[in-house]
Amino acid sequence: MYYVYMIRCEDNSIYTGITTDVERRFNEHLEKGEKTAKYTSTHSAKKLEAVWETENKVLASKLEYRIKELVKA
Repeated sequence: MYYVYMIRCEDNSIYTGITTDVERRFNEHLEKGEKTAKYTSTHSAKKLEAVWETENKVLASKLEYRIKELVKA
């Protein structure tokens, strides 16, 4: 299984990504270690906002792309 997730950052922005382990990946964002995404290294992760489960990486990537294409309000 792959997951698409959204994280709310301290500045109220949203980061979207994909993973096979949501808890591990969220902790990586919080720890700001070498596996932290560039975005969350400068925009501190605050909380997990949403998670969607997909059958495979292709579907997860397509969903992530669609989410990132949405107009930001």
